[in-house]
Amino acid sequence: MASPPHRYLRLLLLLPLLLLAAAPAGADDLVAELQSLRARSPSGVIHLTDTSVTRFLSAPAPRSYSVLVFFDASALHSKPDLHLPQLRSEFALLAASFNARNPGSGDLFFADIEFAESQHSFHQFGVNSLPHVRLIRSDHATLAGSEQMDQSHFARLADSMAEFVESRTGLEVGPIIRPPLLSRNQIILLVILFLCSIPFAIKRIIEGETLLHDRRVWMAGALFVYFFSVSGGMYGIIRHTPMFLTDRSDPDKLVFFYQGSGMQLGAEGFAVGFLYTLVGLMIAGVTHLLVKVESLQTQRFAMMAVIAIGWWAVRKVIYLDNWKTGYSIHTFWPSSWR
Repeated sequence: MASPPHRYLRLLLLLPLLLLAAAPAGADDLVAELQSLRARSPSGVIHLTDTSVTRFLSAPAPRSYSVLVFFDASALHSKPDLHLPQLRSEFALLAASFNARNPGSGDLFFADIEFAESQHSFHQFGVNSLPHVRLIRSDHATLAGSEQMDQSHFARLADSMAEFVESRTGLEVGPIIRPPLLSRNQIILLVILFLCSIPFAIKRIIEGETLLHDRRVWMAGALFVYFFSVSGGMYGIIRHTPMFLTDRSDPDKLVFFYQGSGMQLGAEGFAVGFLYTLVGLMIAGVTHLLVKVESLQTQRFAMMAVIAIGWWAVRKVIYLDNWKTGYSIHTFWPSSWR
């Protein structure tokens, strides 16, 4: 059995080791740990929780590294207006591009935080809406004092995010490395299929049996272009207008026509486009088909039907324009008729 003086001596020798183990991790240890977590992530984005946020982001300033954090919420991925899955994917491309240009860098790390498991961190940062990205620089002493990425830096996705990083950190991200649309095996397969189809294509072209030689294809294409133009299809694509809205007073009711000149719903545009196309097809039928009919009675009956349907279609378009804008179309007679 050891004597009391020897026991005290052993405790004195173990005391520095115990103090060293209890001391907080140094800056080099935190960087090494972050680099290890980044290496284990397929995209280079480190997943943080409340515990890891306290460990890495609440360390005393100044730190030797900065962290760009993407705040995510899986429960909101189904909302198309937030674009969270797309932005999260672009954030991963940003991280991969930076890591490829700066391998082994310990100056900047990319991380994400999930709301469902880290609500306390969301509260610490003061995040109350998504999408949300924050840069915690090495000189930021508090989480709430970190810099938020402006919404304008989401406009061009990863490219505009890279501009934010470069302007705030002075580090170079480089060009965004995006994965190819087709893999190497897919490209090889398509090339083989293309080479095999060349003899058959040449034979079809010589015999005049391709789709480009079929006038029905050109007629269908012309009708599609006409319908797409008069229905406001390009307007809907540019403005991302929905096909319909939900009535605010009655959630079970759908609104297909929006009253107001500043907006047009997709269903409304298609309805007007159908009426325009209908009138155009009737005029084409009269000028190209009806003139070949020998029966005078059939021609008269068809003309009366075309006039009636055309009048109804134009009346609907005029009524819709008046309902949306408040402007009315007035009839003006020649002065000599008065």
